[in-house]
Amino acid sequence: MNVILDYGLGNLRSLQTALLKGGIDTVITDDIDIIKAAKTIFLPGVGAYRDASNNLWERGLAEIIIEKAKEGTFIIGICLGMQLLYDRSFENGNYKGLGLITGDIKKLTIMPKVPHMGWNSLIKTKSDPLTKYISEGDYVYFVHSYYADSKGDENIAIVQYGEDIPAIVRKDNIIGFQFHPEKSSQVGVNLILALKEVIMWLYILQ
Repeated sequence: MNVILDYGLGNLRSLQTALLKGGIDTVITDDIDIIKAAKTIFLPGVGAYRDASNNLWERGLAEIIIEKAKEGTFIIGICLGMQLLYDRSFENGNYKGLGLITGDIKKLTIMPKVPHMGWNSLIKTKSDPLTKYISEGDYVYFVHSYYADSKGDENIAIVQYGEDIPAIVRKDNIIGFQFHPEKSSQVGVNLILALKEVIMWLYILQ
């Protein structure tokens, strides 16, 4: 079962529709029993980090996600959802993330314009099955004012916007997209197709 986590924020239906087009069937839920049975958990992202963090921790969802990640369940964050995968965010304060990837979320400061909104081209930095159906320079759609500041070991693809910004990250079964695949036309569909294959292969191997 693939779950889109409903934690009170996010573009749930548009993400669900895009995933279905790429062959990934999902349910939208905040039911703890269903989440505990999930093989894949999507963290969607639209909204404020503070609200997202508070909702996850206060409702007991953060602990479940962390435990599921340790079990090998795929945790896939999109935009704000990707930022939640890191240790903490300094978006209008200091808020706790899930700590699944080491690093902090910081405000874009030296960029041409903030927020970073619109299309930007991907630069591959590491070979990974997630990028098998996309080409160097493919455009994807961003809407964000904060970015992941880390050692970058998890980076699979970046974009240049004043400096290098992580766009696709992966640490084993933890995956993040800073942009919105569901708004990225055919490139987004191609990424979802590759994601489906990655998910399928893991469970075949298990």
